[in-house]
Amino acid sequence: MKHLAILGSTGSIGKSALSVVATHPDEFSVAGIAANTSVDLMERQVRKFRPGRAALCDKVAADELRRRIRDLKSVEVVSGPEGVLAISTMDEVDLVLEGIGGSAGLLPTLEAIRAGKDLAFVNKEVLVMCGSLVMQAVKEHDVRLLPVDSEMSAIFQCLSDCEENSGKRDDIHRLILTASGGPFRHTDLDELDTVIPQEALNHPKWDMGSKISIDSATMLNKGLEVIEAQWLFDIELSRIDVIIHPQSIIHSLVEFVDGSILAQLSATDMRLPIQYALAYPNRLPTPVPRLDLCDIHTLHLEPVNSEKFPCLDLAYTAAEVGGTLPTVLSSADEIVVQAFLDEKIGFMDIPILLKAVMDRHDTELKPGLDNILSADQWAKSTAQELIRKQELAA
Repeated sequence: MKHLAILGSTGSIGKSALSVVATHPDEFSVAGIAANTSVDLMERQVRKFRPGRAALCDKVAADELRRRIRDLKSVEVVSGPEGVLAISTMDEVDLVLEGIGGSAGLLPTLEAIRAGKDLAFVNKEVLVMCGSLVMQAVKEHDVRLLPVDSEMSAIFQCLSDCEENSGKRDDIHRLILTASGGPFRHTDLDELDTVIPQEALNHPKWDMGSKISIDSATMLNKGLEVIEAQWLFDIELSRIDVIIHPQSIIHSLVEFVDGSILAQLSATDMRLPIQYALAYPNRLPTPVPRLDLCDIHTLHLEPVNSEKFPCLDLAYTAAEVGGTLPTVLSSADEIVVQAFLDEKIGFMDIPILLKAVMDRHDTELKPGLDNILSADQWAKSTAQELIRKQELAA
């Protein structure tokens, strides 16, 4: 029995994780859950899974939850960022699922690792912002870092098999991340200026939150995964490639020096990589439909059109420079994407504004945590300033 803490329990990843727990009640129990403001859903989750502690970032929401579940004497309700940290460091927790998006997940991730907790994580922004600090903490505290993103999980599974069978990770030639191409794979470049948020949110394969859906449409999400893979698998940036695979059946591949390629294929369902991370190193049955290989017929692969998806190149540039620049890219993106969702800027303004923020940044090449947190705030305020200037100019 693994005792879990689930951060971001009311988001899409958190809900899928709790679905996995419900499917395997003899394998997992929920010790703590944390979310932002969703009182109604949090109450239902608390009543179903009976965690020892529940946290809501918003104090008013936490007070309301406390009032609603006062009949459940065994559940402690906490609030604010310190409440989330309390969930991530609970003594009884074996594994923390970090499903909080963006920079808000940075401190809970580091504190969970420092508390000696294995970490299943979907928040790639944490490794993008401070991969060096996170990986150093993982080594110092001897914990497992288990990726939940389907692409990272695919590579992790291929490399786990490689290590178990031969132990020769030096034989890796390159990692190949697959991208669906999002909703605009067939859209002409000159038509992207008029894209509206609803069109960008309409992902052809995955049901995701609004932020990650827009990042998928711009392919910045894939760029952040490149940076994530660089840290997670300790491999040079030049040996990480991206290809378009619109069927989303191959979730990523590993090519070895002899030309052999291992790929992980499965149905398009986030419960699979989530369950793999939660149960690792074991595999468990799942209710997810199985692939019928005879029904697939062909697997389509194509190169990325960098002119249409300039955000991918921005991520490679940030990774090559290193230091605080990846933090600036990731943090500015939080602001710029929200501005697009609020219809303050156009779709193709996203890469223009991100590049403008990056160009203004004085990169710290060997940052500590304080430098990273400062770069995070600087990037957000600079992005907001540029958006305001653009609005005034319009």
